[in-house]
Amino acid sequence: MKNTSKKLRLNQKLARQYWGSLSKNALLSLRELSVRFALSIAEGHLQFLNGHWYVTHAGLLRIAQNRGCFGIDTAVQEALSSPLEDRWVFKAIVYKNRESKGFVGFGDANPSSVSATVLGAELRIAETRAVNRALRKAYGIGLCSIEELPSAVSSTEVPSSKPHQALHHNGHGDTRSQPRLRDRLSMLIRKYQLDADLVKRYAADFCGTEVLRDASRDLVESFIARLTEQAAGDLSSLTCKLNSYGRTQEKSL
Repeated sequence: MKNTSKKLRLNQKLARQYWGSLSKNALLSLRELSVRFALSIAEGHLQFLNGHWYVTHAGLLRIAQNRGCFGIDTAVQEALSSPLEDRWVFKAIVYKNRESKGFVGFGDANPSSVSATVLGAELRIAETRAVNRALRKAYGIGLCSIEELPSAVSSTEVPSSKPHQALHHNGHGDTRSQPRLRDRLSMLIRKYQLDADLVKRYAADFCGTEVLRDASRDLVESFIARLTEQAAGDLSSLTCKLNSYGRTQEKSL
């Protein structure tokens, strides 16, 4: 009880610091969220927007951890997704315990449903939204999660440890293109069950570089388009071509 009261006081202090004066109803809701779910503003579990509280992905994971969640499965819904258009749909299943039949949630994302700050990360956002919805069902969370909002809050599309924390830069000079290309290539590999290592060798050869990461964005874009065409048109021929890179590697050894 002492720790709960301490967390509540800290939440109230930070709420006023970040969002100014709150209404009586907002403070009452914050009390319930602090006491019932042990959510913490300091740890990035809650956001306040347009007079309403929203739980974050980090907050939902904390609730799941505190309640002894057994596991979470996710799977891309390939029939509903379109990698070339950066449109993704995921299904998530939350298992509260070993005997649980699972609580299902679906999440989708495309360039029109995310903020400009995180364009290119649609695949991961779709998965996050699916997990959030499944967790909210499993644990009876009536609050919408901030990540499920179309594009109102750019800073929380990717879970952060502090309110209003900026999107973490990916370290390659472009926060948009790198995740998009990587996700699209990974999707192709999964969809057609290709050997990832052989695809990387083929890509490097196509781009004229020692390793794929040294290739320019334009070259990688061209390779992905080429790989998509080959996989859809003649998968057997593509598989043979990929296998040739394995034989080349063996000869060099």
